[in-house]
Amino acid sequence: MSTSSDNPDAQLDALISRIHSLTGAAKPPEKQQPRPAAATPNAPAPQPNTPATPAAPLGPASQSPPGGPRPPSMPGRPPLAPSAPVRAAVPSHPGAPQTAATSAQSPPPAPRPAASGHAATPGSPTAMPSSAGQSQAAGNPNQNAPGNTKSAEAQPAKSDEAPTGGPKQSLGSTIDIPPGPLGFKGSRDEPWRPVEPETLHAGGINESIMEAIVYRYLLTAGESEGRRVADQVKLPFRLVEPVLTRLKMEQNIAYKSATATNDYVYVLTETGRQIARNHSADCTYFGACPVRLSDYIKSVKYQTIEGQYPKKADLVRAFSDLLINPKMLNRLGPAVASGRGMFLFGFPGNGKTSIAERVTGAFGKYIWIPRSVDVDGDIMRVFDPMNHEIDMPQESTGLLDIGGFDKRWVRIRRPTIVAGGELTMEMLEVLHNPESKISESPLQMKSNCGTLVIDDFGRQKMRVDELLNRWIIPLEKRYDFLNMASGKKIQVPFDQLVIFSTNLEPKDLVDDAFLRRIPYKIEVENPPEQDFRKLCEIMCRVVKVPYNADAIDYLVETHYKPVNRPFRNCQPRDLLLQVRNYCLYNDLEIELKNEYLDFACDNYFSVM
Repeated sequence: MSTSSDNPDAQLDALISRIHSLTGAAKPPEKQQPRPAAATPNAPAPQPNTPATPAAPLGPASQSPPGGPRPPSMPGRPPLAPSAPVRAAVPSHPGAPQTAATSAQSPPPAPRPAASGHAATPGSPTAMPSSAGQSQAAGNPNQNAPGNTKSAEAQPAKSDEAPTGGPKQSLGSTIDIPPGPLGFKGSRDEPWRPVEPETLHAGGINESIMEAIVYRYLLTAGESEGRRVADQVKLPFRLVEPVLTRLKMEQNIAYKSATATNDYVYVLTETGRQIARNHSADCTYFGACPVRLSDYIKSVKYQTIEGQYPKKADLVRAFSDLLINPKMLNRLGPAVASGRGMFLFGFPGNGKTSIAERVTGAFGKYIWIPRSVDVDGDIMRVFDPMNHEIDMPQESTGLLDIGGFDKRWVRIRRPTIVAGGELTMEMLEVLHNPESKISESPLQMKSNCGTLVIDDFGRQKMRVDELLNRWIIPLEKRYDFLNMASGKKIQVPFDQLVIFSTNLEPKDLVDDAFLRRIPYKIEVENPPEQDFRKLCEIMCRVVKVPYNADAIDYLVETHYKPVNRPFRNCQPRDLLLQVRNYCLYNDLEIELKNEYLDFACDNYFSVM
């Protein structure tokens, strides 16, 4: 009588049942029909009334799959080793499709029996499904039912599973912000944070551009450790090391020495120097690896100012260091909350520029911008230390960096860029340096997700109609077109609060078509006498001059009311500074006297 140790079908049943238990398939039913013994060329056929010897049990996983008795093995099929290891592909979560590893390691399909209890002949036209198909059938008993045509592999994953790094955030009702690094929770001050790429492909990194940057950096530095190279391109060392290893195998770079941190000091070979010179002739950039333009466009949508809708308390906080009339604050609030353009006009010296510079404080604190952007091989720098105030989160020190964010991006405070009379048309286009072959992004692109202030509007070197014609479409459509040095035209977001500040009458500067695209026109009026006196008291503390109410009364009654001189918000500061400077020059005690105010007014209002 045969035993389970030398019965191939019993071993096959144990193997399939073991795969079922590893893949989480449903437990097969306990009741099984008897199986005929395996037929051998020299063994007599079993009698109809003689039951087959059952297989030795191997625990709960050794149960036979559903579907009735299995046919005997094919003659001449080699037996399976009982101790052979079984490696099954385990899905990461229920509902995920099984990989082909299960079917690849399963034994070949056996012929289907012609009838229950009888062995099928080798020439039987009916074939039995493979063990992979049996495994799927065991996990889904209704899979072969009529009308059910979907296989287990076609079942989608559950939609309520949160991706790695935290749950998705929602901005308004149309934009889903992807999850940030592990432990990061988005807020109004920082709605999004870029995740460190796991692979070059996942990060959208052009390996050819990264390789060219490495060549240029080594040509400039002479030699560098591998981790210094990774820090230069702002990528994890695990992504840069394979590139360095490949360049070493191609004999373009070489090892100069080893370091104590299991790293090497790399230098260029003579062949590598020639390649680096060719790359430098095309472009001299060797900074952070650029970000794809499409990724930058998405980041602007995640951090847009249009979905912030600041409230009155946010504006009060933003203007906390200014004395704003409540009527003026009520007019500014809806204009700032809209995230669209506005005109601030009025007499000079009433704080139009000061108001415009503080508007950004009503929105969230931080945004992330890329150091540079890749536009089909052209590199355009976005981060500008002159206009952007960097404020990076705390980073880990040492060899192990667990920050989790993409170092190719920088966190800055929401930008406020002010352009006055120096504004030219060239500053609104991509600036290409013919020597370095590096492009610089225009002002409106650097101010995305922030505020762009055009101060002293109407006094620029270029004509007013040139500026209006350049921005008449971006102000309405909220996107702009830029021309690269290669001739390619790209579309970028125009997502900022544009404030035109002028002391001229807007209707004398622009036509109705442009005014229609600036929905808010706010006049900054002269302060009343009560606010003027309050400003004098506040500025005394600022310029460190002791406050004297009698002296302020003398100033108003002597130098303002008799000549119908209008009050301006800038005058208390300017007059008190002249008093302070007069006292310091004459080595007098700093105080507020009538004669000191007479001296200041004679100088200040001499031609006014």
